[in-house]
Amino acid sequence: MDLDIDRATQEFQAEVRDFLAANKPAQPLPSMDTQGGFEAHRAWEHTLADARLSVVAWPEAYGGREASLLQWVLFEQEYYAAGAPGRVSQNGIFLLAPTLFEHGTPEQLDRIMPRMARADDIWAQAWSEPEAGSDLAGIRSTARRTNGGWLLSGQKTWSSRAAYADWAFGLFRSDPAAERHKGLTYVMFPLSADNVSVRPIPQLDGEPGFAEIFLDEVFVPDRDVIGEPGEGWRVAMSTSSNERGLSLRSPGRFSATAQRLIDLWLDAGDPANTAQRDAVVDAWIGSEAYRLHTFGTVTRLNEGGKLGAESSITKVFWSELDIAMHETALEVLGASAERSGPWTDGYLFALSGPIYAGTNEIQRNIIAERLLGLPRGSSR
Repeated sequence: MDLDIDRATQEFQAEVRDFLAANKPAQPLPSMDTQGGFEAHRAWEHTLADARLSVVAWPEAYGGREASLLQWVLFEQEYYAAGAPGRVSQNGIFLLAPTLFEHGTPEQLDRIMPRMARADDIWAQAWSEPEAGSDLAGIRSTARRTNGGWLLSGQKTWSSRAAYADWAFGLFRSDPAAERHKGLTYVMFPLSADNVSVRPIPQLDGEPGFAEIFLDEVFVPDRDVIGEPGEGWRVAMSTSSNERGLSLRSPGRFSATAQRLIDLWLDAGDPANTAQRDAVVDAWIGSEAYRLHTFGTVTRLNEGGKLGAESSITKVFWSELDIAMHETALEVLGASAERSGPWTDGYLFALSGPIYAGTNEIQRNIIAERLLGLPRGSSR
């Protein structure tokens, strides 16, 4: 693990810290799961893009700074420490973008990335289906060959950001006769296209954080297929590795949450409650372990390694750490936690962590089979 931070990286980190101190909205933005909040978050992305801080690790041609992985990790650390707004563009910049950089064509990169960097186009995930949630290979939505492109039909559900997003990306079965992990094609499509219907899914708070997407022979040109037709599973695995591993839940988020928890304990904790005190300490240890693990991952990637099945370990760790930290905060708050507030809202969101990006049960199967070499369990 290389923890050396050179002068250029230190200067970059200081620039990010100063920018956020001067430009972060004075008040929290409205929820991005409302129309007004969504557009307010889009406007914040424009502010970041104007400073070339929306996608710091990208090439300059697409709005980035060609920052190193270490600089990106430190950017995220400063971003969360400042309490800056959530990234409404995260599906695009953290999930789709790495896939395009690995599998996209030069034309796709030139057309899509600059608009993604400025949040001119915000992307939704179109993975899950009513009969295929974490079982991504079980999808039934189809892509049928037609002149110059494909006709998409089917239903996607639990599509994050889809209620207000501009585009979506996902897998479609292009060869019904192929094996489960074959005959899949990775496709991008505009949510404003003819024969696309978006039905928001209200959450417990009434806000549509997700939506269903219905497609009825929606035409998509060949230029919006990522990778080779029929090879969508291989392409999708690069997306899922980034989602479970390095990019979607950066350590800065958990370091900032741990610091907030420490501040809460110092302000409202009972010094005689050693169990709660120990839980606060455990939260800090967990966040620090995740931060150092990420530095180790950065070192390995810089040395030519790749994210693989070990990203499943990372996903299980950060999703369970998130719940534990928020549960501890609610215990410190006691009865006052029954009122809605940042810790309560954060806890409700944390509960979804073991489900999205592939359930933790499936991640444990991946860990057992691909990393530990254990035999595949048989169903009875």
